[in-house]
Amino acid sequence: MALIQCQFYSDVLSLSTSMTVILPQQTTSQIGMQNKQMGDKHKTLFLLHGFSDDDTIWTRRTSIERYVAPLGLAVVMPQVHQSFYTDMKYGNRYWTFLTEELPHIARSFFPLSAKREDNFVAGLSMGGYGALKWALRHPEKFAAAASLSGAVDMANWIKQEGHLDNVFQLIYGDEDLKNTENDLLWLLEKGDKAPEQQKPAIYQCCGTEDFLFESNVTFKEKCEQTSYELTTDFGPGVHDWQYWDDKIQDVLKWLPLEEK
Repeated sequence: MALIQCQFYSDVLSLSTSMTVILPQQTTSQIGMQNKQMGDKHKTLFLLHGFSDDDTIWTRRTSIERYVAPLGLAVVMPQVHQSFYTDMKYGNRYWTFLTEELPHIARSFFPLSAKREDNFVAGLSMGGYGALKWALRHPEKFAAAASLSGAVDMANWIKQEGHLDNVFQLIYGDEDLKNTENDLLWLLEKGDKAPEQQKPAIYQCCGTEDFLFESNVTFKEKCEQTSYELTTDFGPGVHDWQYWDDKIQDVLKWLPLEEK
């Protein structure tokens, strides 16, 4: 595998930023690794970080590079600071950066497939919210989306998180998220009503001792009322890297990577 720390300029953000990228490499003599490369254009997982982290965190806290090596899967991990993957009311346009500029730039730098069936998105906590929001708002871009301990009921959750009021004010202003493009529950309902729309498969996991567990139950119940294909994994666990290191392996096994 190739691990690349990529610094580049974003026109959307009007600043230099970064992404961490893992690329498949076919090798025959590397000890202790089974590497695989599938074709000229790589299937890609966009892997999103949480609230206190950055684009390097998945490679620092998990063995994601080792996990994807035998799969022939590229991984693109962008940096979005504490934006909740949103065009901020008082800040930068991180949603536009993520969904429009980043894929174009990444594919111009690296041999990544743009086909829907070759693209997936996942994230933890804040990144779980970002991953599902991206897939639900742009189902034409992803075959599957996964949330690990995600903040999946933001419209209600932010009303309970007083210590983050200043952060949410910068991101959303005074907007009530309920029934908006930033409300995952509303996006599920909207997407389910769309005629003949391809729907990404959804994977959702959360530890039963996690402070976001009840929000995840709410999302699960809402999703089960729709025609989205949902896989859930609720069991013992808290909001930490031991849990996410375990569960990202389950996500990779779940992804529809086999050729049809």
